[in-house]
Amino acid sequence: MKLDILAIGAHPDDVELGCGGTIAKEVANGKKVGIIDLTRGELGTRGTAETRAIEANNAAKILGVVARVNLGFADGFFVNDKEHQLEIIKMIRRYQPDIVLCNAIDDRHIDHGKGSKLVSDACFLSGLIKIETNDGEKAQSPWRPKQVYHYIQWKNLEPDLVVDVSGFMDKKKASVYAYKTQFYDRSSKEPETPISSKNFTDSIIYRARDLGRLVGVEHAEGFTVERHMVVDSLFDIK
Repeated sequence: MKLDILAIGAHPDDVELGCGGTIAKEVANGKKVGIIDLTRGELGTRGTAETRAIEANNAAKILGVVARVNLGFADGFFVNDKEHQLEIIKMIRRYQPDIVLCNAIDDRHIDHGKGSKLVSDACFLSGLIKIETNDGEKAQSPWRPKQVYHYIQWKNLEPDLVVDVSGFMDKKKASVYAYKTQFYDRSSKEPETPISSKNFTDSIIYRARDLGRLVGVEHAEGFTVERHMVVDSLFDIK
């Protein structure tokens, strides 16, 4: 199944938090979108790998993505090496996305920056004909996404690209709140974490609203890019 967009995150909930509005909008526009989680989030303070898997499945249904895969890399300890790159290359060649969305290039959690670089490198290597991979017994063809965009997470990075997600924040919030073990719950007995505070939950809206303010829309999500973007005309830019 060929996808238009493949969104990849180091942990279940990274994609929803970083680009859930963008995904919801593209799905509404008829695009085929899939999600890959690199780890099961097993080192997370709250919840378990098993509850995260259930929550991730629920979030995928809310966003309307057509595929979600967990690669089972070691949370906190995966590295950017040949073994891990090849597993991602297999996924890129399986789904042949035109666009890949992945973790922030720099962030509070060490897995985010690592995941960003790992996915970026795999996207390039996936286009090399002499790297041979198989999906089951079937040999895969080389495939390199046209663009790799990095969503913004904890840190307020300066975006290179902004997507108007006005009208899609309710769906983004619902996909984030599907991770009931991870975020603000006044009745929870779990330990507090940086993302379990009400301030963090509120930030999902106020950060999108502030970025939207800067570009003249209600809500927006920002991305950084790795290479120059090309347009046919200056009038293609809003």
